Amino acid sequence: MIALVQRVAEARVSVGGDSVGAIGRGILALIGVERGDGEAEAQRLVDKVLAYRIFPDAAGKMNLSLLDIGGELLVVPQFTLAADTNSGTRASFSAAAAPPDAERLFSCLVEIFKKKVRTATGRFGAEMKVSLVNDGPVTFWLRVEPR
Repeated sequence: MIALVQRVAEARVSVGGDSVGAIGRGILALIGVERGDGEAEAQRLVDKVLAYRIFPDAAGKMNLSLLDIGGELLVVPQFTLAADTNSGTRASFSAAAAPPDAERLFSCLVEIFKKKVRTATGRFGAEMKVSLVNDGPVTFWLRVEPR
């Protein structure tokens, strides 16, 4: 399971011109689900995203997590993160989870996040427009693999 996390001053996602999720200071997490991922990977990814120290402390060092700053989270499904781009000029999505499995795991991930932090979401399977003010910019690719 993959999360591309961006430290943001604000972010929002819209579907068909309607805002479906918005946050202030916090993290925008684009989520990719791979074949073989399960609820254990979802839990480990939640723990990693929430504890990852990407916010500055008083000395300006990235020593604080989303939980430390009381920030918000916008979680957006993005199957293209599971793409294999190693050959050719067109991505292969054979490593991506099947849509029903990915949707179930994305929903599971969101429910776990919601128990721990204010969480807004995109809409699985929808054509979305995501806008953000990247703070830094600071962006990290986090991945947990099935055990």
